[in-house]
Amino acid sequence: MGKSKLLFITHEMSPFLELTKISEITRQLPQAMQEKGFEIRILMPRFGNINERRNRLHEVIRLSGMNIIINDNDNPLIIKVASIPAARMQVYFLDNEEYFQRKHVFTDKEGKFYADNDERMIFFCKGALETVKKLGWSPDIVHCHGWMSALVPTYIKTTYKDDPTFKNSKVVYSIYENGFTEQLNADFSQKAVMNDMTEKNTEIFKSGTNDALHIGAIQYSDAVVLATDQIDTEVLNNVKNSQKPVLSFDSTADFENYYNFYDEITDDELVNVA
Repeated sequence: MGKSKLLFITHEMSPFLELTKISEITRQLPQAMQEKGFEIRILMPRFGNINERRNRLHEVIRLSGMNIIINDNDNPLIIKVASIPAARMQVYFLDNEEYFQRKHVFTDKEGKFYADNDERMIFFCKGALETVKKLGWSPDIVHCHGWMSALVPTYIKTTYKDDPTFKNSKVVYSIYENGFTEQLNADFSQKAVMNDMTEKNTEIFKSGTNDALHIGAIQYSDAVVLATDQIDTEVLNNVKNSQKPVLSFDSTADFENYYNFYDEITDDELVNVA
């Protein structure tokens, strides 16, 4: 049997983009799991304030050239890659001129929440899954970090549920402190609908709040990580009521608890009993 394959999807990672503690976890956890024998892939957006030259990003021609459709508009997807030499890990960056080539990440220079953050999120989640398909790499576990990845569990369990790349994947969603206090556009949940889905599949996201994204991701995930103790009561109640495997936020230095957690949710006997 080959190595277990573990995919990380995140909007930030050290040293490329450091906004919150997510960037530390997504830098340290993949390396720890690689050292324990996992095969790792990491995907994140190529935001405009990520320095291409300093981080030695270069385009992966064989992966670029796809179009991601949002609201009947074709949006070109460019894939770039960079290495972390100390960890022997590669990070794939999803780029699009309209959505990501800005000096700021989620708010403009005045601190105003970008009006198209909903479409940027949809683009990233769709693009991430299409990129993994094009890699020809089937992850055993997909671990989503932060609100910008919250649609990934939904897509894997609906549009991609019979796709050979993802049909056997277990999805883990890590809940962090609220990334924003604004609301995504009122038609966000309609825009998010993909093939083989209906608006009923995305109705849970309709209010467009940070909590709604967490709650929707919990519903479609196989397991949940509480990555902070600052989680809204309604979200915590949804975790509890979901009766899904949960890992608490107090992590061990070598991430042994994550290793055991991944092992638990991919154990066929345990899954079959459940």
